[in-house]
Amino acid sequence: MTPTPRLSRMEVLVAMGLTAVGLLLVSRIWQFFDPMAQFNLVWRWQDVWLGLLLGLGITGLSRVVYWLWPSYRDCSNYYLELVLTPLVWPDLLWLGLLPGLSEELLFRGVILAAIAPAWLGLIVSSLCFGVLHLGNWQQWPYGVWATWIGLILGLATLTSGNLLVAMVAHSCTNWISAGLWKWQQQRVT
Repeated sequence: MTPTPRLSRMEVLVAMGLTAVGLLLVSRIWQFFDPMAQFNLVWRWQDVWLGLLLGLGITGLSRVVYWLWPSYRDCSNYYLELVLTPLVWPDLLWLGLLPGLSEELLFRGVILAAIAPAWLGLIVSSLCFGVLHLGNWQQWPYGVWATWIGLILGLATLTSGNLLVAMVAHSCTNWISAGLWKWQQQRVT
């Protein structure tokens, strides 16, 4: 694995913000040309709880894969060190919300809704999600993992009929994973 480059806090925050804005713009442009391409986004407490449970499940599954698959562990460590090292604890709010909202709006909210039949939309949106998380070809295990998570989030969206489930799950997963990593790093130093 190549050495992790050093980014500043501002570089990470700007990259997260620009990526979120870019994904939101793509979502809005797609919806301009295909107004029917969107899933319902309705605040229902049962869907919030379902998203939280799903986020906890994905985080737990990630930990299992982390320990069983050394290549994924290396990629995950590289990514977490790159993104999280320069961030301070309050920044984790943005790390959960920006990708959790913008990525879900595009991949599950628009792409999944736009491509029929549903199984094809599920596959295409999950593959696109995996590619987004593929920093370079050496990071292929992380891209494979993200593709599987895209399938899980897509299935949750299709099953519940509410994009909120995937948004909450994605945000929850990011917060917990980032928080655990930051906490472990502080204990080591």
